[in-house]
Formats: sequence, structure tokens, C-alpha cells
Amino acid sequence: MKRRNSRQTGRRIRLVHFLCFLLAAVTINVGAQEADSHAPPQAQPMGVSTGPPHAAVKDAHARPITAGGFVDGAPIIFQDATSSSGLDKFLHHSGTPEKTTILESVGSGLALLDYDNDGWLDIYLLSGSTVAALSGKEPVPPAMLFHNNHDGTFTDVTEKAGVANERWGFGVAVGDYDNDGWPDIYVANFGKNRLYHNNGDGTFTDVAEKAGVSLGGWSAGPTWGDFDHDGLLDLFVPGYLKFDANHPPIPGQNGLPPGSCQFRGVGSMCGPLGLVGERDHLFHNNGNGTFRDVSESAGVADSHGYYGLASAFVDVDDDGWMDLVVANDSVPRYLYRNLHNGKFEDISYVSGFALTDNGLAQASMGIAVGDYNRDGKLDLYVTVFSDDFNTLYRNDGNLSFSEVGFQAGVSTVTIPFLGWGTGFLDIDNDGLTDLFVANGHIYLWVDQRDWGTTWAQRPLLFRNVDGTKFAEVPAATGSGLADIIPARGAAFGDLFNDGHIDVVVNNIDSHPTLLRNVVKNNNHWISLKLVGGAGSSRDAIGAKVFVTTGQVRQRADVFSGGSYSSSSDLRVHFGLGSASDVDKLEIRWPSGNVEMLNKPPIDRILTVVEGKGNSTK
Repeated sequence: MKRRNSRQTGRRIRLVHFLCFLLAAVTINVGAQEADSHAPPQAQPMGVSTGPPHAAVKDAHARPITAGGFVDGAPIIFQDATSSSGLDKFLHHSGTPEKTTILESVGSGLALLDYDNDGWLDIYLLSGSTVAALSGKEPVPPAMLFHNNHDGTFTDVTEKAGVANERWGFGVAVGDYDNDGWPDIYVANFGKNRLYHNNGDGTFTDVAEKAGVSLGGWSAGPTWGDFDHDGLLDLFVPGYLKFDANHPPIPGQNGLPPGSCQFRGVGSMCGPLGLVGERDHLFHNNGNGTFRDVSESAGVADSHGYYGLASAFVDVDDDGWMDLVVANDSVPRYLYRNLHNGKFEDISYVSGFALTDNGLAQASMGIAVGDYNRDGKLDLYVTVFSDDFNTLYRNDGNLSFSEVGFQAGVSTVTIPFLGWGTGFLDIDNDGLTDLFVANGHIYLWVDQRDWGTTWAQRPLLFRNVDGTKFAEVPAATGSGLADIIPARGAAFGDLFNDGHIDVVVNNIDSHPTLLRNVVKNNNHWISLKLVGGAGSSRDAIGAKVFVTTGQVRQRADVFSGGSYSSSSDLRVHFGLGSASDVDKLEIRWPSGNVEMLNKPPIDRILTVVEGKGNSTK
């Protein structure tokens, strides 16, 4: 009874928070609804919506903590393998070095996928573009697909594959939408989007126009998921904001007064607050290569015009139907509950996910999804703007989340950082999922201020101590955690099939970063590639896997999207610690079938076909 009353009280508090936010935001919402693409934006800074600037945090050498705090002799978790792998051939481009507009500042994601089904993860990196390239005055910087050579190196196969995009790329999600056994790629752009159908011969064909999913405007981090249980993957695409590259919102230009957009009292680019947001789109898979826009009827069209950056289809209430989470920039987040009838219910506020416990919106960039406390329920972690804290939401069941980041140790440290890509991963195979955050500022000139933050920043890694507490992993001097990079997208997967989860980061206006996991211990592990049968999507997106060793029960879900505008390995991975056997392995397939595997072999990657058991790879 006490627990239920506590939940009811929490929901009343959240409702009050929502009403306060609604009153504060009504002027902005009305203005956005009435504005057109040429109207000057309101004078509001980007991403600052939760309190005053924080004091500078510096290390013992007086360096900003975002580019310092290195520890000599600390254990090395990641080794920077960018150059040795050949990924340094890719160079991201995004507008001008000055970054005078928000279009140039947001950056791009990436995807890890086995595009040729050889059992090894390949890497697809999106690039931005330039205004000159949009008008055909200069070449468009290409996206690149790198084939895994199985020896620690990667080869550029973009031209053969036909996936250069050659548009201003932001988000990407991988999913086998036609159930032919080959992963397809959806790319969200500024401008028309692309749907690259995998032809099964090393090449792709853009079928977005024919499929009806090309859109236009500015799209961000998409996600695939079968929301209506018909065995076919549907597609959700968040919209960011309306932007006219020929009439950008620049202070002193196009009717916008000088000094009208500022960050900490310094003149800056404008947005997103004050600009008109793009709507979100949900596309139902018709099963014939085409999709139907059901955003309005499903209730996820985003009538507020919020600024969506990342999304993920995941089953947060474990009713067997995929729900939807959306990270929005500088405005409340969305959590939609699947009603099982083609519609969703917006439970963002009553669930506790929309705002902080103080009733404030955050500039949310990325989403991590995972069961960090091993209670069998999916938890959520959200990265945000600097001068604010990344937020960990513990899933308490009954569609209720608690903000626990400060107690868990994954919020205070993040305040000087500006977070983007993020994910839960078991870095040392001890059976507890750790947490990674990629960071980088949007204002180049913060390096010239004594604010304790920088343009390029080091990543953060939090080790899961006991399922309730995390500890920041020291950035060993000279290791991958000491890389100072302008990070944006981040994706996670076992690139070298050695049982260790690696990280690839897409950096704005720079080369990417490949962080190879070099942890050495005697812990065991198991990974699974799931192949769905009748009633499930072929790539098993939406499947849940539970692994039991002794008294420990872990969960991992197959999902597409999340992080910041990125898509990670669709194989699920479990660290087993010192356990030499898996006592029970349970797979809950998207179709609703439940399959049990007893005593599967460990320290290897298994392919499991629905209804047919497993085969060793």
C-alpha cells in the first residue's frame, strides 16, 4: 500500500510540474505555431533550460575537466585504433568552421551493421554538408561504408555499395524492413531522407521515394520497430526544426537584431528555442515495399513541434508491445505507451520521463537503453547540454520512472560536459552493464572562456559497481578515454568478434574515433545473433533475452536506433563474470513465442533461429 501511495503522490507532483511547464511554455508554443520559415526567431539560447551557469571545474593542472583529468598508470580500457584500422580515411564535414548556424553545429551519427552477412560488423559513417554543396556549388562530402576485413582493419566500399548519401546527414537506423535476411539502412537528413535497400550482393538501392519515406525538412535519429505486431518493421523519424539555409537565423541578418541570441552573455548562433520545430513521423510498413504515414492516427505526430534528436522503439512496460521514447532538445521528452490498437498514449509526464524532478525540461541529445540494475526492466539514460546533468531514469514498473542519476553517480560528473551518443555496455564482462557517454560542445569559442568546458571533450565511462552505483573510470593518460574529440554519434558492438564491446564515435569536422576494448581478465561471455521466424521481423528487433547464471539474471533487448542518431550492433551480448555455465537462456521473440536454451556454449557468438535452437559461430 505504501509503494502504491508513493507512486500516486509522484504522479500528482509530475502533473503539477507539467502544468507549470505548460504555463511557462505557452508563449513559445503559440509563437511557433504562428511563425513562418522567414520570421526572425525569438532571442533564446540553445539548450540552456535548467538553471544558471555552473562554476568551472578544472583538474590539478588547471585544465578544464572536459579536456583534462588524466591519470598516469590507470588501467587502460580503450585503445585508440582509428589509424591502425583505416577509419581515418573518413573526414566529417559540417558547414563552416565558424559554426554560425545551428545546422552546422549538431553533427552526425553512424551505424554498426553486418551488411554482407559474413559475421563481422561493418561501419557506416554519416557526414554533414555545406550550404554551397546544397546549391551545387561544390561537391557534397560523402558518407562512407567500411567493410570489416576480419584482421583489425576496414576498407572503404562506399562507391561499390552506393551509400554515399551526398546530403546533409544526421541520423541512421538499421533494420531488415522487407524480411529478406539483409539489413537495410535508413538515413535521416536535412533535406530528403534515404532508404537504402540491401540488394544482397554488396550493393544498396535508395528506394525512399518509392517507399514513401523520403520526407524533407530536417529529420534526426530514427528507429525501426514492429509497433503493430504484424511481423514487419515500422519506422519512426523524429523531426528537429524548420530551417531555411538561404535565410538562416543569424543575429544582425534577415531582420534579427544584433545580440539577440546569446549563451552565457556571449553572442551565439540561434536555436533551437524560438525556432519552429518539425513534426515527427511514424510510417507503417505495408509489406509491399511501401509505407503509410500514420503519425496523426497513432498519436505520435508531435503537435507541439518539439525538437526531436533521438528515438528508440522499446517495450518499457513489458506487455509485449513496443513503446516509443524520444529525446527532444530544450523541451520535454516523449514517452509513448503502445495501446495495442495502432495508437499510442502520451505518458511522458505521468511516467516521470518528460522533465527532471524539479519540473524542468532538458536539452536532451541521446538515449541509452538497458537494464543496469538487473531487475528485469528497461532503464533509460539521457545525455544533455553543458551546465546541466545527464539523467538516469530507473524503471520502477507500472509505467513509472524515478530520476536516480545523482544517487547512482552518473549525473554530477557530467555537468561541465555536453553529452551526445550514449549506451549501456558491459565493458569488462562482469555481468553488470556499464555506461559510456560521448561529449563535445557546439560553440567553438568556449575554449576562449574560463568556463571549465571545451569544444573538444573526452568521453566518459562509468563502471557499474553493484547494480545501484556507478564509478567514473579514470581516463588513463594516452588511452582512448583520454582522446579529446568533438564527438557526436556513438555506436557499440563487438567489432573484432573477441567477446569485447568496442565503441565507434563520429566526430564533427574531424576523423572518427575507434575505441577498441582491450580489457584483459578471465571473465566469460556469450553473444547471440537472433533470426526471427513467422510473426517476427527477420532481424528480431523487439526480442528480449534473459540469461541466468546462478542467482544472477540479466536482460538485453534487440533494438534499432537510440544513442545520438546512431544504430548499434543488433546482436545481444552478456558478460558472465566467473560463471563457467549459463544455467538458463530465455528468448522472448517479437511474435510472442518464448524459447528456452539450456546450457548453451559460452565464450562465443551463437546464431539462434526462432524455433530451431542455436548454432555455434
